[in-house]
Amino acid sequence: MANSILNNTLSNTAQRYLGTNFNRVGQSIVRVSFGTRINKASDDIAGLAISEALRSDIRALRQGARNLNDGVSLLNVVEGGLNEQAGAVIRIKELATQGSSGTIGDFERRTLQLEVSSLVAEIDRIAATTKFNGKGLLDGALSKSVQVSQQLSIQIGINGQDASRINLNTELDQGASNSSQLGLRSLLISTQEGAQSAITQSDEALKALNDSRGKAGAVQNRFSKALGTLGVSIESLTQADSTIRDADIAEEIAILTRNQIVASASVNMVGQSNLTGQNLLSIL
Repeated sequence: MANSILNNTLSNTAQRYLGTNFNRVGQSIVRVSFGTRINKASDDIAGLAISEALRSDIRALRQGARNLNDGVSLLNVVEGGLNEQAGAVIRIKELATQGSSGTIGDFERRTLQLEVSSLVAEIDRIAATTKFNGKGLLDGALSKSVQVSQQLSIQIGINGQDASRINLNTELDQGASNSSQLGLRSLLISTQEGAQSAITQSDEALKALNDSRGKAGAVQNRFSKALGTLGVSIESLTQADSTIRDADIAEEIAILTRNQIVASASVNMVGQSNLTGQNLLSIL
């Protein structure tokens, strides 16, 4: 290498390496500070793309789990309404059984009819007012016959496919749970014959309500299973994302220490290389 006082090649080279080493120190500090290996696209282009896709799926699945919990709450409302209606039907059967006995007269049966009529009205009120966020639950809105655009689905997956949602209209097929559908609207126990017939009608209504409650319970169990499955998926995807994106802190600290030592040596070498020009002056 030629000796020159105009251009200090050694100093230029040392400064270039100094800049490179400072950049490495800065990169190590960022990784340790954030705890992630990939902080920008230039760190790992392919890794960033995979990580972002995984994070998107994780966020969607977590929202799906929240949707499922909302679905469980909705089914609890359905179950509560059906339970109250079942209680009213059981009371109607009790009154009908009392009215079927020949030990009471027509006056007593007319009195019993007043309570029966009140209970039938309450069954209709429950059917009309049992709602979740404004959505009717026992008025026929959850029946299979409802138009597809008006059906209620719970989104739990990461895409728009049918497998990523649960259609409650299909699963429950809950028709209108009112006195007409339950066969209770024309219930009369003011006569002994009518009271005896009301016992059979009450049994049929109670069976229909129990069938509906059974479907609601089955869907609740499915939701619980789906929540467990989502939890496993979220855990697995989070681990995969961590493997790709997160920094190994022990390794990064070791690299940071090494880079700091090298950078310090580079600073010293820049100083030493700057002295070469002075050495040439001594020749003169």
